[in-house]
Amino acid sequence: MPARLGRYAVRRRIGAGAFATVWLAYDEQLDSPVAVKVLAENWSEDLAVRQRFLEEGRFLRKVESPHVVTVYDAGELDDGRPYLVMSYADQGTLADRLEIDGLSAAQTLEVVREIGAGLQTLHERGVLHRDLKPANVLFRARDGKVAAMVADLGLGKSMEVSSRLTVIAGTPSFVAPEQAQGEPLDPRADQYSLAALTYLMLAGRAAFSHASLSAAAAPGAPPPLSTAERPYPPELEEVVTRGLSADREDRWPDVATYVGALEAALAPVAGEVAEPWLPLDPHLTQLGAPPSIKVDDSPLAEPTPPRRSRWRWAVGVAGAAVVLVASGLGGYVVAQRADPDVTITDDQSSLSVTVPTAWHRAAATNGWRPSGADGDYAAISTGTSASWADPGSTGQGVFVGLLPGDELPSQLPQHPECSGVGQRVPDNGTFGPSATVVYTGCPGDGVTVERVVQVTDDQLLWVQVRSHDRGTANGVLDDVAVHGM
Repeated sequence: MPARLGRYAVRRRIGAGAFATVWLAYDEQLDSPVAVKVLAENWSEDLAVRQRFLEEGRFLRKVESPHVVTVYDAGELDDGRPYLVMSYADQGTLADRLEIDGLSAAQTLEVVREIGAGLQTLHERGVLHRDLKPANVLFRARDGKVAAMVADLGLGKSMEVSSRLTVIAGTPSFVAPEQAQGEPLDPRADQYSLAALTYLMLAGRAAFSHASLSAAAAPGAPPPLSTAERPYPPELEEVVTRGLSADREDRWPDVATYVGALEAALAPVAGEVAEPWLPLDPHLTQLGAPPSIKVDDSPLAEPTPPRRSRWRWAVGVAGAAVVLVASGLGGYVVAQRADPDVTITDDQSSLSVTVPTAWHRAAATNGWRPSGADGDYAAISTGTSASWADPGSTGQGVFVGLLPGDELPSQLPQHPECSGVGQRVPDNGTFGPSATVVYTGCPGDGVTVERVVQVTDDQLLWVQVRSHDRGTANGVLDDVAVHGM
């Protein structure tokens, strides 16, 4: 992790994709957190990718809207890679909210209103977004309220260029058919993506689950929006279905018209939304309490043989394949864009752990004081909510912490809330002497893993992981790292 990016002090990595890494940093001059997006090193010599990266900053600088991510600054690192300094979305993404909580009809309408306002502003400045999806809708606290913002214009194009070049790009389940076919584009492409996003928020499922851009080129009609569990009036069904028309001539003429029609059809059903329309989640970037380290002296079951292989789940749906075809060239370039995991580092840069993005809603990185210790030690606590470590919680998360100790404890924390008996995994000696116990049948039908490792002569590393599946827990355990020891 770099200590600084330009004049900005780096705190931790927010995420990484195929073309760039985003860091949470601090503007010491203005006393404010910022997000710094840096072009990936392996693309720094590709002039086309570099130009697209810089164009994103130029597009965003054209717009002054509370519902579009703001670019404050731009620069170049010593190695020549460009970076963009942007507003930090401290309330997560729409993808986070949908995965954990979901949205009510009133909240959905407010998201559509605000994102629609952001898209309309882009269109008025002559810019198409072309990649609207849950991961590119960010939430930020403003004056005690949450504002939804359009982000990531990595695929953004000026309308003039989009009308002349054949460009195939986007996320299959949200991309307009004409965009998947490489036809010239206009604002109705973004209107289609907004309708697909609306359908997802209202129905709790995507209108389409295309595996490729070729499938998105001929989507057919979406399934009915209404179900027995989530009934909606026919007027609302008609608005969203028209927004998802395969033929752009049959859609709403622009985003503003679509939002107005949706509001007329949905507002009587949704009712008034309370303020704040989306509750502030203070745990997304605030401190989360570490799990209890109380030890039960009950005997453990006999150890089971170690697993011969470990499987790591990739988080989320595979990212969109991006294919750029320039007129007359007859060739193409393919790249993968995937929603990344998040790597978190403690404030002392002594520990790091990579976790699924949804596990980053309640993060603490400023250390802890173990029971009986004279001082503070490096630690990280992060999970899907601040209560993830509570015995009865179905949340997921991980605690990683150093503590004093010159030998492994004879017992590890017990978990009576789990129906399965703790199974001790034999020490493989890979990271030094260690003890690992796995509990199954935990709340949420998940697993809880306790691990202690002797990392130095007088320090132990303690890790607790709670996950809905063993594969994800193993992946997180594999990505715990100790630095400088």
